[in-house]
Order: sequence, then structure tokens, then C-alpha cells
Amino acid sequence: MSSEKTAPSVSVTYAQNGNSTKSNELGMRPMQERAYEKRGEQYLLIKSPPASGKSRALMFVALDKLHNQGLRKAIITVPEKSIGSSFADEPLSKFGFWTDWHVEPKWNLCNAPGSDGSKADSVGSFLKGDDRVLVCPHATFRNAIEKFGIEAFDDCLIAVDEFHHVSANPENKLGAQLTELIGRDKVHVVAMTGSYFRGDAEPVLMPHDEARFDTVTYTYYEQLNGYKYLKQLDIGYFFYSGAYADDILKVLDPNEKTIIHIPSVNSRESTKDKHREVEHIIDELGDWQGTDPATGFQLVKTSDGRILRIADLVDDEAAKRDKVSAALKDPAQKNNRDHIDIIIALGMAKEGFDWVWCEHALTVGYRASLTEIVQIIGRATRDAPGKSRARFTNLIAEPDASEDAVTEAVNDTLKAIAASLLMEQVLAPRFNFTPKRADSGPVEGFDYGEGGYKEGECNVGFNEESGQFQIEIKGLTEPKSEEAERICQEDLNEVIAAFVQDKPTVERGMFDEELVPEELTQVRMGKIIKDKYPELDDEDQEAVRQHAIAALNLTQKAKEAALKEDDGEDKANTALIDGVRKFAMDVRELDIDLIDRINPFSEAYAILAKTMSEESLKQVAAIISAKKVQLTPEEARDLAKRALKFKQERGRLPSITSPDAWEKRMAEGVAYLARMKSEAADG
Repeated sequence: MSSEKTAPSVSVTYAQNGNSTKSNELGMRPMQERAYEKRGEQYLLIKSPPASGKSRALMFVALDKLHNQGLRKAIITVPEKSIGSSFADEPLSKFGFWTDWHVEPKWNLCNAPGSDGSKADSVGSFLKGDDRVLVCPHATFRNAIEKFGIEAFDDCLIAVDEFHHVSANPENKLGAQLTELIGRDKVHVVAMTGSYFRGDAEPVLMPHDEARFDTVTYTYYEQLNGYKYLKQLDIGYFFYSGAYADDILKVLDPNEKTIIHIPSVNSRESTKDKHREVEHIIDELGDWQGTDPATGFQLVKTSDGRILRIADLVDDEAAKRDKVSAALKDPAQKNNRDHIDIIIALGMAKEGFDWVWCEHALTVGYRASLTEIVQIIGRATRDAPGKSRARFTNLIAEPDASEDAVTEAVNDTLKAIAASLLMEQVLAPRFNFTPKRADSGPVEGFDYGEGGYKEGECNVGFNEESGQFQIEIKGLTEPKSEEAERICQEDLNEVIAAFVQDKPTVERGMFDEELVPEELTQVRMGKIIKDKYPELDDEDQEAVRQHAIAALNLTQKAKEAALKEDDGEDKANTALIDGVRKFAMDVRELDIDLIDRINPFSEAYAILAKTMSEESLKQVAAIISAKKVQLTPEEARDLAKRALKFKQERGRLPSITSPDAWEKRMAEGVAYLARMKSEAADG
């Protein structure tokens, strides 16, 4: 591997304490137990990473609703047919539960032939019959509701897998139907997802609908920290020039079990001939030896004499691809590590695809959705014997100023950085922030490090079991309403997803040398919160803003400290935890003003500078600085509001000649508004 061109943007090491794989007396792992405790809720949202056992959690909850809560039917709907197998028969009583999970073969419509329209009739037959469980694709469910009306589903449990496919946008049919079902209030809903944010920044549910759901959250940190075997996860991007297939061996290690997702034919990374790309990758790996007649896998001999077994899921010939797909799903081979070495896919093998041995998810070209990236990473984060490290690599074409598509290339680069920042947040322990007060004291169950809890200081506690930080911050605004409190507890990653997907924010954070960080942390984040949660009052919006920016910036500072301290030694799972503690100790006092003065993108820029060639980096900077925008009236109004707060605290307005960059920027906002008023008065 080429050490000078690739750098993981984040590397997280976990404790391997085995907790997330242990079962209780009912055969439930921790996440499933947590979901089952809330089985009485009418609307339940399960946010939990891939491989944490969401489908089995649903089985436990659904069986209780059917047998003990008076519901007549359970309908499980999945985005694509291949995921339907996750809800196949399970002998739950063998592991301690009071009954088994059974789906009559004819009611798993993911396996049934025919179009989604004709399968809708099958849903109608199911609703009239005696059988109680049905599994179908989202499209079939949508058609069935259109055909039979929402009343036909009264007293049913509707379980929606991969819930991020739903959107509050009226154009999203499933989202609109779900809103109707919730409005009628005669169904129970269990929604499951590993990534509640959508790639297009649309809300999944409207706030008033979302407020009706009780949430079960199981974090990536809890999941990976509780594994037996997997200890380290690396996430990084790698830039190449020329054709990607020529550079692929710089990041592809043939000794690692790998899923390669080649670029969409519409992307600039694609050569527009996907079959040639697959052939080129196979050529780079070694000498082709033919096709295995039983599985359809390609056999390739490497330079060291090994035979690689490669599954080509890009092939358009349905018979060939179906044979390969069936061989990958062969239950007899599930525990055979040597069954397959490399899978090459385009649109397949993402969400719901289960290959526990996968160690490397290698994706060529930027994926349009952060959700898709989270799902692809999930392919590599399963626990399996002998698998101690997993990684995700995004292979991206370097921007080339001579190309027409240079602006698109720059956008892809910024999107890859956004995905990386979000994944760092998703993989980190959970933050609980509290204001530092005179009567603050230690919270039970949290370790406050060497010397324990210190009176009068801002303390950082950590609970390794739950993967949670308890952090005191001076001047922190607390949420007042239940909804704001829920957002601060449950949805900070969704807020951060919206922030890092905001292109002007990333552009300025990375490349504007004159940037005053508060313009991003206060003004841009403030606007995103207002747009996302308009129902919250000003104080609650400010509380959510402070909590989100504190979570983002503390992760960035911890990463910076961890990278500086990295001396090649294995520090178990303490690097990020030590990094947060170190940052809190290094500053005189951890207060919200200090956190607002950190540019959330500075560490990402440092990594980009190591990863991308100097010339390309200069080109990107030049393209972005050419589009530099002046203040907008909306930003000026926000600055003026903050100037008023400044005046209340200091007894004077901000000065335009102040040496403090943020004070000067607030004064510029006030001056801009005054100019606008004066111009309007002059007509």
C-alpha cells in the first residue's frame, strides 16, 4: 500500500469486552433487550447499527404485539427483496424465548414472482386470511395501501425496515402514507434504521409525527466496543489521478476480504464501460483461471500463487448474476471464511447484505448519500473470528483544473470530507453535556480519570460500559422543552449531518483563511437549527446549537490530540477518550465561547493536505475562493441579534475596529443592516 498517498481520516480502537454479543435468558442481545423493554409503545423507532440484530429485535416485539397486545397482523416491509431473508423463520424458543418466529413461505412476498402491483393483491388476501405475519418490499406495501386504503390496515403492526428510505417530502409516497397511518392512529409502527439521517438532507418525519415515537438508540460505539474479535475500524479517503483501476492496488490488499463498489456509470470516475472496469480490476489482481462451474465465481491466480475467488455482481446477464448471488447467500457456506475473497458490485451488496468476513469496504467515487456510505461501512463492521481490523476506503479522483468537471470534482471532495466527519461522530462515544454550576458534582458510574472529580473545575467523566461521556461546560444553555431535550439526547448526529452537508459551510471552514469560526458555529449552525426545528423557541434552538457544536468540536479536538499522541503503540480504546480529557485539561476552563471559537473543519483540512497533492489542493482552494460570497441579509440579521446579546452582556455594541475578529464581524452585520435600511429609506 502506498503510505504517502493514503491516510485514515479516523481510526477508532475498541475494548472487545464481548457485551454486545452476549444473550440474556430470553436469547436477546443488549440492543434487542432494550427494544423489548419498550414493546408496549405504539410507535417505536429503533436506531441501531448494521449487525446489531434489528430484525430479531423486531421478531421479539412483533410476537408480543400479536399474542399479548391484541394486534391481528404484522406486516414487515423492506426496501429491496434481498433483505426479506433477514425475517425468515427463527427457532427463538431454542434460545429461551416463549415462542418461535414463523412466516408462511407464500407470505414472504420478497421471494414471490410477479410485479409489485400484482403482489399487492396478495397483501389483500393476507389481510382477509388467518395467517398473521407477512414480509414484502416497500413498493408492494405502497401499492397495497393505494389499492385497499389505510383503513384495511387497522389493528396491524407495520414494521418499516431501513426507515431512512421514508421522507417527510410529499413526493415520497411511503412517507405520505405513513403520515396518514399515524394520523388515523389505528396501527402500531416499528421503524428500524442504522442511519436516521437521509443523504438528501430531507427530514425523515415531520417533527409532530416524530414526537409520537419512542426511540431505542444503540450506538456504533456500544456495538463495536462489545464485540469479541473486531478491535479497530479505520475510515479514510484516497485520491488518484488517471484511471482508478490503475491505482486500485495501492489501496486494495488481496489478502483482505473486500467488497469493491465500482462507480455509477453516471459519475465522473466511471469509464462508462463497467464490464471493462471489472476485467481491469481482475487483471490487476492476477491471471484469470476461469469460472467455478458450481458458484459462477471468477478464479484468479495472484503473483504469490494463491487462487482468489471473486464474485462479479456487475454482470448484466441475469442468469450469471443470479447464480453468483445465490452462491453468496448459500447458508451452508455462511461460516466458511474461504468461500469468497473479493466481491465486485455496483448497486448491490449494500444495506442488508450479510458477509461477516468482510474486512475492507472499498468504494470508488463519491456516493450521493451519506446514508449509503454508512450502509456500505456497515458491511465491514460485523464481528467474526480472526477479524481484528476493518476499514472503509473512499477512492476519489483528484480535481484536474484542465477538466470541465473540476467544480463537480471539488464538490465530491467536500462531500467525502463531510462523510468522514459524520462517521467520526457516529463512531464516537455519546456526549451528555451539563452546565458547570457551583453545586455540580460527580455522576455515579462515570470515571473522572486520574485524581477523580475536581471541585470548581469543568470535569469530563466516562462510562465505558455505556460508552457515554459526562462533560461539564461553563455557560452552556440547557434545553427547556421535552422536544429540545430529546434532540440533545438522541438527534445530535442528525443535526451534525445537516451541518457538514451544507456546502458553503464546508467550503469556508476548509479554505477561507479570513474565516471567523463563530460565523460557522453560531451563524451557520444557528440557521440550520432554525430551519430544521422551527417549532422550538429561540432559547431551545440555541441549546440544541450549543450541544451539537460541542459534540462536533470535542470529537475534532480529541482526534487532533490522539493523532499528536500516536506513537504507534496500541492504546486499547482510550485514544479518543484521552483526547477529550486532554483537551478539557489543556484549556483553562471549558466554556461554550471557547468551543464556538474552534473551526470544526481545521483537522479535516490537515488530513486533506496530507492526502491530496499540493497542486490539487491549491486548485481546490482557488476554485472555492473565487466564489467567495459577501454577507446575506439573513446572516446580517443573525449577526445583529448576536450583537444585541453582546450589548446586554457588556453594556456596549461590538466595535468595527475591535482586534477580536468575532466582535468585528458582529459589528459588520450591524453596519450592513444599517446600510440596507438607509438605502431603503433613500428609495
